[in-house]
Amino acid sequence: MNAAANPGGLDALFRPRSIAVIGASDDPRKIGGRPIRYMLEAQSQVKVYPVNPTRPEVQGLAAYPTATAIPEPVDQAIIAVPAKHAEAAVADACAAGVRSIVMFSAGFAEAGEEGAAAQARMMKMIRDAGARLLGPNAMGSFNTAERVFSTFSTAMDRGTPEVGRIGMVSQSGAVGSYLQNLVISRGMAISKFVATGNEADVQASECLEWMALDPDTDVLMLYMEGCRNGPALIKALRTARQMRKPVIVFKAGRTEAGQSVAASHTGALAGSVQVFDTVLREAGAWSCQTLTEMVDVAYACAQGRLPPDKTLAIVTVSGGVGVMSTDAAMEAGLELPPISEATLADIQKELPLAVGLNPVDTTAQTVGDRAMLTRAVERVLRDRPFGSAMLFFANAGRNARDMEILSEPLRTLRAEFPQAQLALCVQTTPEYRKLLEDLGYLIFEDPVFCVKALAAAAELSAVRRRPLVLPELKETAPLRLERSPDEAQSKEILATAGLRFAKESVAATADEAVAAAEGMGYPVVIKVLSPEIGHKSEVGGVALNLTNESAVREAFGRVIENAGRAVPEAEIRGVTVAQMVTGGVQTIIGGHRDPMFGPIVMFGLGGIYTEVLKDTVLRTAPVTHETALEMIRSVRAFAILDGARGQERADLDAIADAIVRVSQFIAIQGPEVESVEINPFISLPKGGCGVDALIHIRD
Repeated sequence: MNAAANPGGLDALFRPRSIAVIGASDDPRKIGGRPIRYMLEAQSQVKVYPVNPTRPEVQGLAAYPTATAIPEPVDQAIIAVPAKHAEAAVADACAAGVRSIVMFSAGFAEAGEEGAAAQARMMKMIRDAGARLLGPNAMGSFNTAERVFSTFSTAMDRGTPEVGRIGMVSQSGAVGSYLQNLVISRGMAISKFVATGNEADVQASECLEWMALDPDTDVLMLYMEGCRNGPALIKALRTARQMRKPVIVFKAGRTEAGQSVAASHTGALAGSVQVFDTVLREAGAWSCQTLTEMVDVAYACAQGRLPPDKTLAIVTVSGGVGVMSTDAAMEAGLELPPISEATLADIQKELPLAVGLNPVDTTAQTVGDRAMLTRAVERVLRDRPFGSAMLFFANAGRNARDMEILSEPLRTLRAEFPQAQLALCVQTTPEYRKLLEDLGYLIFEDPVFCVKALAAAAELSAVRRRPLVLPELKETAPLRLERSPDEAQSKEILATAGLRFAKESVAATADEAVAAAEGMGYPVVIKVLSPEIGHKSEVGGVALNLTNESAVREAFGRVIENAGRAVPEAEIRGVTVAQMVTGGVQTIIGGHRDPMFGPIVMFGLGGIYTEVLKDTVLRTAPVTHETALEMIRSVRAFAILDGARGQERADLDAIADAIVRVSQFIAIQGPEVESVEINPFISLPKGGCGVDALIHIRD
């Protein structure tokens, strides 16, 4: 028996050698009867002890009145009793010395305050006993290799699942069971499965990490609605990346309404969708939008052959399919390098109507002799290396004669190009589908779904080749502030962290403002100074391009008056007088402490564009200089920074340096520092500087 290297007490969940089923039913269709039936049908070597005080025997097995009455040690207890009896069942299981508890029983934290209190009492018993709890309200887990089926999943009604290499973690039992069926129907097999329910103890992230270290598991699927421990999820995803195992994730609750439903379902916070996506992307996981995509991507990874690069060859018998496949490839970030004119000419000797350098459309000329189609594919693949190929063969898979002609050439192609991932987009029968998959081809019916799956596989392959580089956190003392500093104080603090700002002075009177302006030279900017006023322009607290003494005096009185009228309770400390920075591009650099995932750094276009365009990117903090540059290039409006329409190109290294410094700053702070923002940071052709900054302390 293989053993995972991961500590954490989950071996007793996934690899128990003996199981007590508390609430065991003689009816194999009921929840308390299903795990017994499943293990009997699988001829499991795990010892199963039904616990039912009203029966001497359950499904042919000797039953016991309590778990403590079982004469031998028990690794795991499955609890399948009504909620009102669950606490007594937990006490019985703990007294029996079990190391893990799988609780099917529902009606706890997901059902309100009374249920949450009962859940807390059970957890205290379990922790005191040194055991682990899966659930409550959990569908359970299974391990196909060792025939452990601690679950009531209805997907098992189709029979004992085959041993596979796909690990599945789901926070929803129903979604998990549905995914099981989708995966099995696609011809794949599962290694381990777990549905975590309320996650009073064992969480999805722990299970993911355990499977990442499991030698019997190669591909990981994760369905999530919320997360209680962001750092644990990041750790699990990084472990999977280090183990070179693709992770495919479906995160439900992407809208405000969806997040509300998710919280009521699992009792877990759904969290920021943008931060979730950032965490998944950084860790190298693939984020899906649909369950179909999730299964497609897992299928594309399950063969164990991933594309060596993002190049794609498309050979089709339909021009229309070539068009839609090209669109899908471009949207998914794949490359379609053309074949040579000489290779196309060779193809046209046999297929004179063939057109295109990639896609290559062989047209309907191959209907009479499908061997011409495979010869065209061979010429394309020999022309240059391709990471993957999508071959659209239409309805050929339903025609016995076509399959007879195609089988051997396809076998030869697969052997000749072992590195490329080859996918057939074809309608076929179950018999021929299996034949083609056994030859080493992925089989799809929809060309767009096929291309998207190949793109995901290519990206997951690229992740495996990239080393995971984690930036070092500089050791600097965090802030100790009782309230949020004003703008001038915020800039002073950030300047000590290495951030550069436009020259400015604080002025409490109009005379001081004039003296400051004349000392630094006109034109200047005046802004009201108050810790309670963050967005100064919205209250009329900013005056720009002041070119003389009278303009400064008038502006001083105006911004003070406007701010006092707009926010009467605000403490007005005067104004800041700063150099008027002209030219350049306004950007925003910020950081905040996400309640789930910790410090996050943000970059985007600044000023009014921040709210209008919402063109920002996030990363977990701190970041490296290389990551900061990647953030800059990721914004949709990067062309503005890159010198669009003859404008001078912004100093990207200066922006990246500022991003790194802000990321380090937010990362070293304690939870009392909620956010930091430099908006705008003016990016110039050489260098750059911040002209406004705020640090917000949590109330």
